[in-house]
Amino acid sequence: MSSTKSVPTLPTGEIQSALLELFTSEIKDIYWAEKHLTQALPKMQSAASSTELQDAFATHLSQTEEHITRLEQIFELLSKKPQAKKCDAMEGLVQEGEAIIEDTTEGTATRDVGLILAAQKVEHYEIAAYGGLAQLAKTLGRKDIADILSLTLSEEKETDELLTEIALHDINYQSSEEEA
Repeated sequence: MSSTKSVPTLPTGEIQSALLELFTSEIKDIYWAEKHLTQALPKMQSAASSTELQDAFATHLSQTEEHITRLEQIFELLSKKPQAKKCDAMEGLVQEGEAIIEDTTEGTATRDVGLILAAQKVEHYEIAAYGGLAQLAKTLGRKDIADILSLTLSEEKETDELLTEIALHDINYQSSEEEA
């Protein structure tokens, strides 16, 4: 005989309320993350030796500032005041980037490779966050918010692809030719 457990269910309003609470908390988290990233990107830009990589960091800084504006728009759509909640993940990823700067020689392709790696870790985190948030917004019936999040998600994916192209262009090869 198999026994089936009944799973308690909340009334729809309570589920949506709990999900909306989680969604709002995660919006606060990514809001903090984006604001923190605006402080890290200029450091990464100045540490890079490749002009192409410096330009990519400058472009992403502009995009990140736009992402913050979009998140503030989402807070407004939720009738909430923009509020940041510390994002431990982004703090750790930024610390990894700072460690790469400290642990590599200035002006080397090896440092640029490390910066690309650190930046792609950030992009992958953002892709996961924005992808999940866009789906939650759809579940909550907030297509307006999902569309905003999907636009940002698309830009994060483009940045990740650009970083890959820069690495493959010749930074990885240059780094392999440097002495340890």
